[in-house]
Amino acid sequence: MEQTQKKRTAKPYSPEFRERAVRLAMEHRDEYQSEAAALTAIAGKLSCSPDSLRVWVRQAQRDGGERSGQTTVEKARIKELEREVRELRQANEILKKASAYFAMAELDRPFRK
Repeated sequence: MEQTQKKRTAKPYSPEFRERAVRLAMEHRDEYQSEAAALTAIAGKLSCSPDSLRVWVRQAQRDGGERSGQTTVEKARIKELEREVRELRQANEILKKASAYFAMAELDRPFRK
C-alpha cells in the first residue's frame, strides 16, 4: 500500500519572529489603506512573504477568538489524535496477522486424544 508523503520544509522563521511580525501587522494596520497593503508593506520590511504574514495574522486572530476556525491548540490536538489513530491501526493490523498465523498453526497441529 503506497502512501503519498508531503514534502516537509523547515520553518525558516522562529516563533518569536512570527509573534513580532503579527504584532507589527496588527498595531500598524490602520496606517494603510487596506489590510493587504499593510501586510505587503510590513512583510517587505521584515523580509518575509505577505502571504506568510497573512497566514500568521489569521491564525493569531483564531487563537485570540477574533476569527472562527481551529486554534493552534486544536490543530495540535487533531494532529496528535491522527498520529495515535495511525499507530493503533498499525498495531491492530499486526494483531490480526498474528492471530491468523497462530490460528493456522493450531489447525496444522496434529490432533491428540
